Amino acid sequence: MYYLIKDTLTETTAQERKKAGCQYVAVITSAEWKKCRDEFEMGIDMDSEPGEIYSTKAEVNYDSLTGSFSIPDRSDFVNYREFLFALDEKGIVFIDDTDTVIKLIEGIKKTKKWRFPSLERFLYDFLEQIVKDDRELLEKYEKELEVMEDSASEDGEAQFSERLNDIRGYIRDLKVHYEQLLDFSQELEENENEFFHPDNLRYFKLYSRRIERLRDAAVAVGDHTLQIRDICKAYLDIKQNRIMTLLTIVTTIFMPLTLIAGWYGMNFIYMPELSSRWGYPIVIGISVLIVIVSLVFFKKKKWL
Repeated sequence: MYYLIKDTLTETTAQERKKAGCQYVAVITSAEWKKCRDEFEMGIDMDSEPGEIYSTKAEVNYDSLTGSFSIPDRSDFVNYREFLFALDEKGIVFIDDTDTVIKLIEGIKKTKKWRFPSLERFLYDFLEQIVKDDRELLEKYEKELEVMEDSASEDGEAQFSERLNDIRGYIRDLKVHYEQLLDFSQELEENENEFFHPDNLRYFKLYSRRIERLRDAAVAVGDHTLQIRDICKAYLDIKQNRIMTLLTIVTTIFMPLTLIAGWYGMNFIYMPELSSRWGYPIVIGISVLIVIVSLVFFKKKKWL
């Protein structure tokens, strides 16, 4: 697919692109790039293939700017959408074997119309499409964490520990992604090859500030997950302490009773109380009294 950057993105052909005399956007596959890369007159060859992309980055060459995108799928952070790019002052070429770039461009076509069209403005809107729903996503995670925090005292960590770990993993991936996008936009802002008009570098500054805000929001959500984990751990410790306290009280109460049972279980024949008709009731009374006195003592100490 080929587009001309006019007041909006206008679809065109490879032949018309060469004659148009305005900046362009091209979206081709890796196989097509190998066949027609010389037509773009960038004089470069990609260091990697679409299947060998591990990060979002930009690299300055003598007469071009090349790099890659690795975008985590917001609905499933296990998967990443990956593609390459190369640009100069005439336009940008995306090398994508999926439909990721086309979908992002369709989003621009539907929502953007430019008074002062330029490659810089297209790049700004393209990068915006990558993170356009991230603020709402982070807010959704924050609300979910608030629900977890409210129910932590009742349910403990066990009920939602797996989900909490998932969110922590998602936020970690987003923070890494934002750091890479921030480096990417700052590389564009440097404008080392002077591909961009100085007045249009403000677009990249705006984008850098937005990514910094998203990164800070992601850090805050990540900190919230740690706080909930600590809260759950504290409630679990309190619950365990209560159980241990109860077991200690039961053990303390039954220790003298165990002593009495052991004492009268000895095989001595000269134990006068054994022949007394009141011996058995007295032992029972003493045992009940020990239990009552112990319970009253623990109650006064507020251990019960």
